[in-house]
Amino acid sequence: MKVLSKSCVYGLRALLYIVSEKPRGAFVNIGEISEQLNISFHFLTKTFQVLTQAGILQSYRGPNGGVALARPAEEVFLIDIIHLLEGPGFFDNCLLGLAGCGEAAPCPVHDFWISHKAALKEEFRTASLAQMGARINMKKLRLGP
Repeated sequence: MKVLSKSCVYGLRALLYIVSEKPRGAFVNIGEISEQLNISFHFLTKTFQVLTQAGILQSYRGPNGGVALARPAEEVFLIDIIHLLEGPGFFDNCLLGLAGCGEAAPCPVHDFWISHKAALKEEFRTASLAQMGARINMKKLRLGP
C-alpha cells in the first residue's frame, strides 16, 4: 500500500538524491535527477517549485543551473516535506482518503492508523535529510530503479 502521494514520494527521493550524491550547496541539474531516479522531468519541476517557494530548495537558471538545498540538510526534516507536499492535515486525515472517517463511521484501517500515526509522525519529525543521506551512503541504499 502506498501511503504518500506520487508528488511526495518523488520529492523525498529527489531531495535524498541531492543530499546523498552531491556536496553541500552544490546545484544539481534537474535533468540529472530526473534521469537518475526515472522521474518525469516536468513532474519533478512542479514538485521543486513547491519546495522552492517554501524555502527548502533554491534554484538557479541557466546552462549550469539546477537546484540546491536552501538550508542545511540537518535542518530539513521529513515532516517538513510531507506537510508541504501532502498538506498539513496529512496525519489528521483518513489514510484511505474517505470523507467522514472517524469513530462514528470508521474506515477499514481507522484503528490501525489511529494507533500508529503518532509514532510515525514523531519519526518523520526527528528524521532529517542529513540523517537519511548518511544512511543511504553508509548502507548503499538505492533511490532509483
